Order: sequence, then structure tokens, then C-alpha cells
Amino acid sequence: MATSKKASKGTTTPKYIFVVGGVMSGVGKGVTTSSIALLLGSRGLNVTALKIDPYINVDAGTMNPTEHGETFVLKDGLETDQDMGNYERFLNKDLPALNYMTTGSVYLSVIQKERNLEYGGRNVEVVPDIPHEVISRIKKAQQAAQADVALIEIGGTVGEYQNVLFLEAVRMMKTQHPDDVAVVMVSYLPVPGSIGEMKTKPTQTAVRTLNSAGVFADIIIARSPAAVDQKRKEKIATFCNVRAENVISAPDVGSIYDIPLNYENDKLSERLCQVLGISTQKAPDLAAWKKFVARSKSNNDVVKIAVVGKYFNSGDFVLSDVYISVLEAIKYSAYSLNLKPEITYLGAQAFADKDKLKELKKYDGVLVPGGFGKTGIDGKLNVIEYVRKQKIPYFGICYGMQLMVLEYAKNVLKLKNASTEEIDAKAEHLVVGVMAEQREKIAKKEMGGTMRLGQYEAVLKKGSLAAKAYKSTQIIERHRHRYEVNNAYVADLEKAGMTFSGTSPNGDLMEIAELPTTTHPFFLGVQFHPELQARPLAPHPLFTAFVRAAYESKK
Repeated sequence: MATSKKASKGTTTPKYIFVVGGVMSGVGKGVTTSSIALLLGSRGLNVTALKIDPYINVDAGTMNPTEHGETFVLKDGLETDQDMGNYERFLNKDLPALNYMTTGSVYLSVIQKERNLEYGGRNVEVVPDIPHEVISRIKKAQQAAQADVALIEIGGTVGEYQNVLFLEAVRMMKTQHPDDVAVVMVSYLPVPGSIGEMKTKPTQTAVRTLNSAGVFADIIIARSPAAVDQKRKEKIATFCNVRAENVISAPDVGSIYDIPLNYENDKLSERLCQVLGISTQKAPDLAAWKKFVARSKSNNDVVKIAVVGKYFNSGDFVLSDVYISVLEAIKYSAYSLNLKPEITYLGAQAFADKDKLKELKKYDGVLVPGGFGKTGIDGKLNVIEYVRKQKIPYFGICYGMQLMVLEYAKNVLKLKNASTEEIDAKAEHLVVGVMAEQREKIAKKEMGGTMRLGQYEAVLKKGSLAAKAYKSTQIIERHRHRYEVNNAYVADLEKAGMTFSGTSPNGDLMEIAELPTTTHPFFLGVQFHPELQARPLAPHPLFTAFVRAAYESKK
């Protein structure tokens, strides 16, 4: 491991790689950070990855998914940006809360330290104290992971006011450790349709903006619709003060999982090792990743999955990022079964009209993911009733499980006035209610970071569909919720044919509900979020069971 002592990887001190973005947002900093982490890890280096988000929000838990995309929950319960999910998936490892920070969390820490007299009574200032706090957090994350290399993605685009203090932290670290810090800029080279020529000027401007903050790029990732030719590389090198071989072509590709392999075609990991003085004697071992990528492209047998959510629509656009972990988890399991997934995004609101339900017949399986609030609930309940009666495989996650239980109570137990307390607290039958420890928090409006968050154990019933999928009766999964199935209705629901096959170890919380496979090919809901632990090289067993059931039901 690379620490302050001599390490076996050819490094004498920890190395830090900062990833920043130029020209526009959404250029691919997150997947670039993930890809670099994968490539350096394939060389035998111990790598960790961090995200800095330039938001005043202390964490990502209070952000609307339609504005910010999916909230990813780490194993120790921190609600983070979805890029943390990409890091975990590409690295195939769990990351701790230390690896995520926002502007809000950094300022909060500094203010709390000042209140505790940790600054010894001196004047506390934005500069240098905020950048020093950022640097302290980065080094703590590196030390906790005993990482040879720590990758740090800085959210936003260079030139924005919001991330100036983070760039100041980069400048300070580069000054303190000139041989141990590298900067990668991910920039965009447009090809205007009316011109038909790839333009480097926006990238030149972005690099100069970065330079004005005292930070200079070592590597430029040139994102563009097409591959960047040698002439453009040389032009960027001339005007952006980098070597031509350190301009890495990053054309649009069919899958984000091709990106690490494309980067390695341009010898990105070797270039970074040269910049940081890391021995490159060990060649990258990407065999498992290449096998995964090949499998994702070689399947001809199709399985059609509909994901019915409430957050897909935003104006005239569809936002798939709000359920990105779910969508990727479906893909991993389909690929592992040598199947090609065709995933369709369906807005739940449309299914309030029951005449539209027959459209679901063309899908092999239906999944209802997590969510909050009343919007789309009638459509989701109609969808769940339809797929239950039509015996179309169904997988409900978090809210998708709660509504699955509610639908069963309404239409099988005939509790017409049944509801969830989240929607109608005065309903006669509150089949889903607020967890006891959450009630006081809601009353006090203590909403940020107070849900049931992070990893919890569950015990599964032997012989159940869930236990067969996991091949175990003890599991650990990640949670994010305030509401639970009301235990007062459990006995009646089970008497009517539903099985609660997974519970908390003390039996108080219902974690998994299912119908026997003798009555339905696959009808299962989970209170947790299994998608958060699905990985390209380690698909989640429940998603695999669902996709398999969907395909077999199709046949």
C-alpha cells in the first residue's frame, strides 16, 4: 500500500488525481473518474475515489431526483450523489462516508470547529480554512483506505463560482506535493452541424479558466461525438500546455463500460503513472472487465422489462438518471444470463387510466422502484394489480413493496379504505405506517439524514423465493425509508396468501414480501434497495432471479 513509508507499487507517498470538467456540465467527469480508478486498480494499485459536490446541501438526501438524479446511499448511511454509485460499481468495492463531501458539509464542519474553539480563538476565514478542511478530508479518506491513489472528482464546471474554493484546495495540494498530484480535465470538443469541423476553442478557453485559478491540467480527456485526430491533439497541446500524448480521445460510445477500454487504447493509465512517478512494470489486467463488456454485446435473446416510475418526466425530456442504479442492476443480471435487456421507462401517472394497462402485456417483467409522495400512486397501484392478476413477473423496491402490500390489502383483503400513512394519515386502515423512531423526527421536521439509512441485516425464511435467490437465510442490504408495513395487518395478509419472507433479526420490520411461486411466477417486493449493491462483475441475486423469471415467463 502507498503510505508515507516505501510501498511495493513503486510509490513512496500517496498519489492524488483531481478530475475537473470544462465547457459544460454532464461531460462525463464521473465515469472518467470511475474508469481511471478501474484502470489503475487493474495495475495492482489500491485505489479509492471521492466526490466533491458544490452544493450548500449537507448531503444529497433532500434533493429532488428530477433536479439532481438518483440519491445513492453508502453502506454507512450517507446519502450521496449518484457518481458514488459509479465509483463503487467500477471499483467493485464499498466506499465510506469519508469519500463524499459538499460545500454545505465542509462549511458546517468549519463552523462547528470554530464553535468548539478548535481554531484557538483566531479569525476563521473562507481562505485558507475552507480549502484546508477540504484537503484534510481528502487525506483522511486516503489514509482510511490506505490507498496508493486517491481520485477526487470536483463537481460542476471550471469557471463557476461554486467550485472556486475546491480548485484552491487543488492548487494548495499541488504546491505542497508537486510530484504527487495530477489534474485531469474532461472537456468537450463540439462538432457544429453547420460547420462539420471539430472545434478546440471551447476547450482552450476552459483550460485558461482553470489556469486562472492557479491549476494546470496534466491530462486532457477530449470528449467529442467522434474520435479526436492527431491534428486536434497537437493543437490542444500547443494552446493548453500539455503534451500531445496526454490528450486522450474520448468519443461517444454505446456503453459507459466501453470507456475504460477506450481510454486504455490511448494508454491513459500509463500516462498518469508517468506524471505521478508510479512504476508501470505491472500491465493492466482487464480480462474480467473485457469479458463483461463482450457479454453485454453478444446476446441476441431479448428480455423486455418495464420500469414504472414517477420521476421519469421532466418537461419534454425523460430522466433515466433518477433510477440509474436500478437500470444498471437489470443490465448486469441480464448479461449474466446471456440475455439482452430492453428496458422501457413508463411514467406511473399515465396508468391512472386503467384502459392503458393492457400496454403492459408486451413486457416480460415489470419493476416499480422507490419513491416518495402521492404523485403517480394511483397508476402504480393499478399497475401492480394488473401484473398480479395477469401473472406478469413483478419486482417492487422500497415504495414498490409498500404499494404491493397496499394493493393486496385493498383488492384481496377487501380493505377499501386502506392506505399508507405517507398519503392519508387519517385512513381507516393504515397498512403502511411511519416507523416508531421516525414519528418524532417528522413532527420536528428533522428531515435531513434522519431516515433509516445504510446497511441492516435481515433474516429470510427457508425455502422462500428470496432465500433461494440469495442462497442464504441471512443478508445485509442498504435502506432508505421512513415507512414500514404495519405489523397489525401482517397476520391477515399472510392468511390471504402473501408471505413476509424477510424480516429484521428481531422480527419487528417486514423486509421482503412475496407470493408463492405456485400462484405467481415472480411477485416480490423488498423494503431495502438491492440495486445499490449490484455490480457489473457481481450482479445482485434478486435482480437475477427477477430477470430469469421474466424471461422464463415469456417463453
